[in-house]
Amino acid sequence: MPTIVVDVMPKAELLDPQGKATTGALERLGHGKFENVRIGKRFELTVQGEVTEDVLAEVRKMADEILSNSVIEDVVAISVDGTAVEAR
Repeated sequence: MPTIVVDVMPKAELLDPQGKATTGALERLGHGKFENVRIGKRFELTVQGEVTEDVLAEVRKMADEILSNSVIEDVVAISVDGTAVEAR
C-alpha cells in the first residue's frame, strides 16, 4: 500500500518556541554549531489502492484545511513513497 507523507512547518516569519528551546539545549550539550532548529509535523497516510490525481487533490485539501493551521503553518512538502509531488 502506498504511503503519502505530508510535512508541515511553522511559517518562516513566526517564532518557533520549541525550535528555540531545542537550539539552546543543543548548545548546552556541546552541539553549538547548529544555529537554528525549527520543529514541524509529519503525517504519514497509508492509502488503499492507487494514488491518483483525485487522491492527491484530497490530500492537498486535507493538508490545507485539517492537518495544518494556515495562520501559523505552511504545508512544505507532500510525497508519495518517497517521491515528491506538488504540495499546492
